This record gives sequence, structure tokens and C-alpha cells, in this order.
Amino acid sequence: MLTACLFACLLPASAMIAYQAETVTAPPSEPVFASRASIEGHLALTYSPAAAFSPDSRRLAVISGEKIKLMDLSSGDVAKVLKPHLKDLTDFVMDSANFISPTRVLILGRGTVRAKGEPERGTPLLALQWVVDEDRQFDKLYMVGGGGGFSPILYLPHIGRLAMYKAGTISLWNPNSNREGALTLAELAHKPGLFAFSPDGHWLLLARVEGNASADPIVVDVQQKKFVDVLQGHRGGVLSMNFSRDGRRVVTACEDGEVRVWSAPDRKLLQTLHGHVGPVHWADFSGDGRLIASAGEDKTVRVWRAEDGHPLQTLEESHHPLLTVAFSRDGRTIAASAEETVQVWESAP
Repeated sequence: MLTACLFACLLPASAMIAYQAETVTAPPSEPVFASRASIEGHLALTYSPAAAFSPDSRRLAVISGEKIKLMDLSSGDVAKVLKPHLKDLTDFVMDSANFISPTRVLILGRGTVRAKGEPERGTPLLALQWVVDEDRQFDKLYMVGGGGGFSPILYLPHIGRLAMYKAGTISLWNPNSNREGALTLAELAHKPGLFAFSPDGHWLLLARVEGNASADPIVVDVQQKKFVDVLQGHRGGVLSMNFSRDGRRVVTACEDGEVRVWSAPDRKLLQTLHGHVGPVHWADFSGDGRLIASAGEDKTVRVWRAEDGHPLQTLEESHHPLLTVAFSRDGRTIAASAEETVQVWESAP
């Protein structure tokens, strides 16, 4: 099977004048997000949906039945509909469509094989690349975890890897290079429900480990392959964990209704963000690290200033609990997914 790879300024005084001049760079204004669209369908529901945005932040890939709707973020309309199809495969249920290049998405899903003369059978998780402009398959079809026993299987867009756990080992696959790798942890005797790597590959977080009475995520030094700390203070199961793109902070979303921001180098709690009513399913940073968006059972997305945890905005257009949320790469668009509806918000230019 597929396994895969780890991987302002102060002006100087002039001798020609008798006074000092100072320029002060004003802090950037906080963006205000307004509702842009509501689309039938869903994004990734059990791992980050960030790769549903194209690298240029112009399109959003939404799963809708056996089709993929490509939303044009400049117009707010569905500009193209992809119809992935494979020989002898029917009832293809897609989990996600993840941009892995400006022109291709990695599709993850399961289906039923109906080959002539053979009994019908369900498939394991399948992975295939699809060329979005030509609506065609790019290369061969892969069976993910075909040997069985892999769980969870997560696409990690911030490091561009598909990752899966089995028997103390997290295997990773880079769909762009087709390179594979694995990390075996002697201390990890039970299945984690969730894990996340830092962008530089130095840290690994493990949460909801079977048999572990503590809700606090475990911090692993990847190079040493050792447990080195925990992120203490959670009063319920951790539902998401995401690093900032510079790897210096971590944000966790928790069943206890709170969002917590941590310093990654020393694992200290920086802020606890209050506001959601009920479990918070997902939280993530904007690409520049200035903002955090969180999505919850209370049907809201809340936008926070990452530096100090100050609440900036509550987005209330959803009629359903929101399970995942992400920023576009340019930070101008937020997309949040319920099971059957995607809400999109956009900030002013």
C-alpha cells in the first residue's frame, strides 16, 4: 500500500537637519468578513479542508455527491463541475478533493467494484489525481491502506502528505513525488484518533490515544522518536490540532467549548479563547498567522486575532453544526463545512 515521506523601522537622524524624523508603520487593519455563498456539498470533514482552496486562492473544490463543484471565488459562482469516473467503479463516495498543484486535485474516496463475472465488492480508501481544467484522470489509481488495519487515515495539507496509522507506525505518502516514508514510535502502543505534524517535521502531536485517560495531546520529538511533553489543560476530547505555517504556534479545538493557542517551541499555553457554545470542532491559523478561525457545534465560525486572542467577528450564516474550517492561502476567504453545506465568507480587498 501507499505509505509516504517525512520529511517601523526608525529612520536615522540626518546631520543636515536639526530634528529627528520617525516613521511609524500602522498595524494592518483587521479584515471584516461578509457572507459570499452557501453551496450544497461538503469539504473534508475529518481532517483539514485547507487544500480545497487552489494555490492561487481563486477556486474552491466542493464535493457534491459524485461530482466536484469548482467555485470561482471572485464571482461566487460555480464555474465548473468535475465528474470523476473510473472503469468498473460505481457508487464512488468522495471524502475530499485537495489541490496538490494549480491544475490537479487529489481525490480521496471509496466505491464499489462491479467487474464482469465477479461479485461486487467495496473498496478500501482510493486516491487518484484529477486534472481540473480537462476533467480527466492524471495517473493511476492507488489503494490506500490496502493491507487493512490503518486508522485514522488523514490528508495533511500543510505538509502535503497523506498519513495513516497502524501498529505504532505513522506512514506518509507524498502524492506529488510518489515518495513514501514512515515514523515508528516505540511508545505509541495504541491508536491515536488524531495527529498533526509541524511544517518543518520536527514535532508531532497525538490526541485521543486509545487507553489514555488524559485529553491532553502528546508532543513527540520526531527526530528522537520520543514523547517529550503534553499540552496540558484540556477538559474534553481534542477535536483538531493545527500548527501555524511558521511552526511556532499550535491551536487546538476542544469538546469543552474552548480554543487554545500554544507556543510550539516550549509548549506553553498562550491564550484560551472563549465564545463558542458547545464543542469546537475545528480551528486553524490564516497563512500569515495573524488570524484564527474556529468552527463549532453552535453553527458559528468565530474569527480571532491570533496575537492576543481578541475576538474579531462571529459568522452566523450556517444553519447546521460546522465541522471544519479553513482560510484561503491569501487569507481573504474563509470556508466552513457542515455535513451537506459549505459556507463561504470573503473579506474586502
